[in-house]
Amino acid sequence: MLKLWRWLPGIRYLLAGNGCIIFLLLPAMGLAQDAAYVQPAHAGFGIEANMLAGKVFKHEAKFTLPIPAISTGADVNLIWNTYGRKEWQQRRRYPRLGLGLMYINYGIDHVYGQLAGIYPNITLPLVTGKKVEWTLRIGDGIGYITRKYSRINPVDTINIAMGSHLNDLLMLVTDVRYSINRHWDVQAGANITHISNGSFRKPNLGVNMAGGHVGIRYFPITSRPAHIDGGLKPLSNRYLFQFRGGMSLVSSYTAGGPLYTVYLATGYISRRWHSNNKVFAGIDYSYHSNIYAFMLNNRLAAGHEAQRSYKSAILVGNEFMLGRVGVTLQAGIYIKQAYLYNADIYQKIGGSYYFVLKEHGPLKELFLFTFLKTHLSVAELGEMGIGIGF
Repeated sequence: MLKLWRWLPGIRYLLAGNGCIIFLLLPAMGLAQDAAYVQPAHAGFGIEANMLAGKVFKHEAKFTLPIPAISTGADVNLIWNTYGRKEWQQRRRYPRLGLGLMYINYGIDHVYGQLAGIYPNITLPLVTGKKVEWTLRIGDGIGYITRKYSRINPVDTINIAMGSHLNDLLMLVTDVRYSINRHWDVQAGANITHISNGSFRKPNLGVNMAGGHVGIRYFPITSRPAHIDGGLKPLSNRYLFQFRGGMSLVSSYTAGGPLYTVYLATGYISRRWHSNNKVFAGIDYSYHSNIYAFMLNNRLAAGHEAQRSYKSAILVGNEFMLGRVGVTLQAGIYIKQAYLYNADIYQKIGGSYYFVLKEHGPLKELFLFTFLKTHLSVAELGEMGIGIGF
């Protein structure tokens, strides 16, 4: 009987400091060797390749596209098993990072087109044994789709799911893997992909696909580099007052319509814990010029257009720190809705890159961020901006 020495369900693993999905990760990765620790060149680096097969599924009533009988594709992932060269790697218990390249042929080319994408990712161990492991890989990046909704040549008015060629690409993969030796692994598992443009262009229902895959992994040197353990002391569980200011561009409510600006502001208090997580709570505010224009054009709530064009909400969330990169999961409940209602609860997921990250001084954090705001499977907007902490 296989001896399982660790059971780490997803939430417990995240809270123990083992990482989350990766946004803007690559700028934070230094690949030079630590002068104080000799490690074979490229130890921990590898490549995996998977063949995919799956099916597009309808995720809301408005999704009226024909469903292909089968969709196929390929996924190549460049892997880096970290070993503790940086302090954050030790605090995160040596995460497994990757850069994925994906191709999907959805199966009805004149409607859906084909997808090519690139996405940074992280792999979380769920169950680990001596030779067998079960993992979860989470990634987010950019996907290019060859067909989109269009009234001009090439005409594609059936594809009400995609309003732009460039889209956000979300990838979730779970694998059961067998390690042949330090160089070769074989694996099989299931996956879900999602693409949408965050309402930058309408229509924007997005395309979801679920399926299975089989694949192999190869590490030229070793998949198990020796870990550095610097005996790091825990960081203080400090409180910060923080502020984010951002903006978004969203399309009007008709295909091919003009773009409108959404202004967003967030004030919150954060508390660090486990040395590399920040739990936070606060208030969200957003002003939607697209709703304002819609009300004016349709003579709705005359004289109160501006008042009915903003939303406010209370929020909670957690940010997972990986060096100068932060990955944020946030949820909020509206305390005031705009004239055009959404669901009462929303979610934000995204990443930040920290230019200032200090323990002392009046300004402790300065960062750029990008978030995707959704109401479950329906994307509302993509947000970009700057944040501070003091």
